[in-house]
Amino acid sequence: MTTLAARPNKQVALATMYVGAGLTVIATLFAFIDRAGLADHIRAGYPAYGPGEIDSAVIAYTVILSVVGVLGLLGWLGTVWVVRIGKGWARWLASGLFVIAGCVALAALTVQDTNGEVGLAPLLGWLQVLPCVVGLAAVVLLWRRAG
Repeated sequence: MTTLAARPNKQVALATMYVGAGLTVIATLFAFIDRAGLADHIRAGYPAYGPGEIDSAVIAYTVILSVVGVLGLLGWLGTVWVVRIGKGWARWLASGLFVIAGCVALAALTVQDTNGEVGLAPLLGWLQVLPCVVGLAAVVLLWRRAG
């Protein structure tokens, strides 16, 4: 069984994964920073909603994005650990997590709410994509053969 210990791409892949983890944290925190933008998006899609209903929807989205962010960060850190200890199956783990993250990001960008509009504010949806772009780079680096 091959290991990642002697691969020159290992250090670059690890650095890339740390960047991805950082972007995941930023994307998660932005849901708290831009609560007003999220509220505006919900208000525009549901003009009949009162302040309490808008606040409830903002809280629900914030909780969902927080859970996604924590799971994403755990995925990054778990993959970093597996790569650092040199397991050959780290490539498969990274690839599987990339596919899952890509599906989540795609859903964030495209799933429509009951009003026919995209449910998540576009900026928050696109922020979910950024760690996936870095994840793709990490997966490519892990699969690239040395030499």
